[in-house]
Amino acid sequence: MIQSVNPTIKAIAVLIPGILLSFAFDMITPLIFLIYILVLTLFFTHIPLKKWLLFFVPLSLFAIGLAWMTMLYTDESYNTGPVVFQFLWFEITSGSFQVGISLALRSLCFISLSLLFALTTDPTKFMLSLMQQAKLSPKLTYGILAGYRFLPTFKTELNLIRQAHQIRGVQRTKGLRQKWQNNKQYIIPLLASSIRKAERVAIAMESKGFTGERNRTFYHQLTVSKKDWIFLISMFVALCFAFFISDQLGFLRLIGQD
Repeated sequence: MIQSVNPTIKAIAVLIPGILLSFAFDMITPLIFLIYILVLTLFFTHIPLKKWLLFFVPLSLFAIGLAWMTMLYTDESYNTGPVVFQFLWFEITSGSFQVGISLALRSLCFISLSLLFALTTDPTKFMLSLMQQAKLSPKLTYGILAGYRFLPTFKTELNLIRQAHQIRGVQRTKGLRQKWQNNKQYIIPLLASSIRKAERVAIAMESKGFTGERNRTFYHQLTVSKKDWIFLISMFVALCFAFFISDQLGFLRLIGQD
């Protein structure tokens, strides 16, 4: 399953094909690659379908809206061909229609790739993999990991501050402007609490002998196995296959081509 793939290899397998796909300006190439990503997500992950749709559907609506605006305001060099349909005073030509659909499909590919990585990757293992495989500085990775671990505590701290204000009889007013003014009262206490926690973590790490050196041992040792390379190669093969099929069908169009 994709959950067991090394996080660094998975990040490369998601990032580079996504960048290369952005150069395709036709509809067939992103469509084929999108189908491949959806097959991976549905059959080779343990992501609950309901959870995946909860993220995918709102983001896909954004992609559709972006494609619609592209159709209405396409550059003149692409706004060619016969008129497909007319909306108010806008005439949607076949050229602008293809550009809009291509943009929507590419956006859906980016969304699917992002969800594939985010929903199948443990943040702690990702940070450890960046240190072990990508040789990223431990100071940076442990700092990011500590900050990520602190995020859930901010909500608890905020609730405590609000309850303290209510006990002390601080007046709460309605309205967006007044709420913004009241929220300013939370900034200093939250900042002070964050500084205290950061100092405690720094003292604890220093007491345990953390120096930030790259040559260190790890309790959880992550490795790159054969299945990781298979996953990476399969992503590039699928993208090359999409480009090849699109070219054979005569639809392939790269950015900058006339």
